[in-house]
Amino acid sequence: MNTEELLGLAPVVPVVVLDDAAHAVPLARALVAGGLPAIEVTLRTPAAAESIERIAAEVPDAVVGAGTVVTADDAERSLKAGARFLVSPGCTPRLRAAMAGTGLPFLPGVSSASEAMALLEEGITAMKFFPAEPAGGVPYLKALGGPLPRITFCPTGGIRPGNAADYLALPNVGCVGGTWLTPSDAVAAGDWDRIRALAAEAAALRPS
Repeated sequence: MNTEELLGLAPVVPVVVLDDAAHAVPLARALVAGGLPAIEVTLRTPAAAESIERIAAEVPDAVVGAGTVVTADDAERSLKAGARFLVSPGCTPRLRAAMAGTGLPFLPGVSSASEAMALLEEGITAMKFFPAEPAGGVPYLKALGGPLPRITFCPTGGIRPGNAADYLALPNVGCVGGTWLTPSDAVAAGDWDRIRALAAEAAALRPS
């Protein structure tokens, strides 16, 4: 799988924060059942690596990735845990080299034209746009499409059901990332039916 294929798996990539690895497998199964196979598990909690391992081992239809990759060690640990893609909030030359060194598809984070151009010089054409809403939202991404038509973005940060379709309507957006699909109260309660329903609604999002 390459980065372009990753962006085309579904219109929305759930951005998941897990405090308990025991929730990982039923959560992933609910998201996949709802039509969202690509799942980004953020490295923000001690349970993240084990959660990735469990999903990779027990949910074959899921394409599990690691998010909040900020160091070379994060990239290596994610690879060993079984992640199939990497996502970073920003990017430095050292981090870019580390993510590329894993051989996994990766989405380096950018929030400006200059950052995007620096990665484009390295041959990278798929990027995360973060934080999407604070960094300028739909108007900013639309403006970037003119001078930088080769880049495809996955905007994340402030994406909600009410604005996701506006992002997806842009020709330079391949998919969006969102946390709304896995509400903390639903995860804590094991309400996988609710999460499956939210995933199904997100999977049906298409440009208006």
